[in-house]
Amino acid sequence: MLGFIFRRVFIAIPTIIVIITVAFFMMRAAPGGPFDLERPMPAETRQRILESYGMDQPLWKQYADYMGDLVQGDLGPSLKNHDKDVGEIISEGLPVSATIGLLSMSLAVFLGTFLGAIAALRQNTSGDFAVMTFAMVGISIPPFVMGPVLALVFGLYLGWLPTGGLDPRMGMTVERLILPVITLALPQIAIIARLMRASMIEVLRSNYIRTARAKGLSAPSVIINHALRTAILPLVSYLGPASAAVLSGSLVIERVFQLPGLGAHFVDAALVRDYTVVMGVVIIYASLIILFNLIADLLYGVLNPRVKYES
Repeated sequence: MLGFIFRRVFIAIPTIIVIITVAFFMMRAAPGGPFDLERPMPAETRQRILESYGMDQPLWKQYADYMGDLVQGDLGPSLKNHDKDVGEIISEGLPVSATIGLLSMSLAVFLGTFLGAIAALRQNTSGDFAVMTFAMVGISIPPFVMGPVLALVFGLYLGWLPTGGLDPRMGMTVERLILPVITLALPQIAIIARLMRASMIEVLRSNYIRTARAKGLSAPSVIINHALRTAILPLVSYLGPASAAVLSGSLVIERVFQLPGLGAHFVDAALVRDYTVVMGVVIIYASLIILFNLIADLLYGVLNPRVKYES
């Protein structure tokens, strides 16, 4: 298994380099720049600013300098927030995004697995149809639509929950996280429920389940100790893409609910062409996605003894 991990890490390095390179040149190719203001500044002032950030150099030189600083762990200064560097901005936003993402994934895995298993055990009954209807609704409505609807209903009309806003200095209160977490988790709950239902139905019809029942094992023992362990394997394989979906979804959710996470910083930086902040967030997101995919592959091997990792 160690050999497998080393190979994946070795492959991840050029993957991240390609992502950084593409993002770097795409940002520079986009119209506008970080110092393009509504009122044009004097040419001399603009030139001094560009020189201070090394942006007066040819593009290839800027890229080489950025990669050199990155190797040393320096993400550079923010081009718009002059009192902060990129590392400080990421350290402020990452705990918020991580909390929302982890809670959303935990809720999605727990409820999706439970609902999918119930639907499979009650196949073609009203309970099965209810779960599948919920799944279709959850998949069909995107988070950027579901978020405002939930905020409108539970925040404005009913007044049960706050509709947004979060100050990390005062702590992340539970009531302010409920709506963002539910909004981000709903599509994944729906997808996981569908995956779990299909996998569970297939497993329950397999020969070894019939054998376990013929031996006189109780229904809960057959389901928990035999069927569920095998049925959950497709779900484990999906955890990598699901984590990527949650990370990308947080870009919108943090903006909808006014949360100071990485997604909000990314959107703000992209709008004002704060190149260094955008690059820093892209690097963090790409690294997390690669890490989550590696963890999902390792979990699959732990749950399925038939999978052998070549050393």
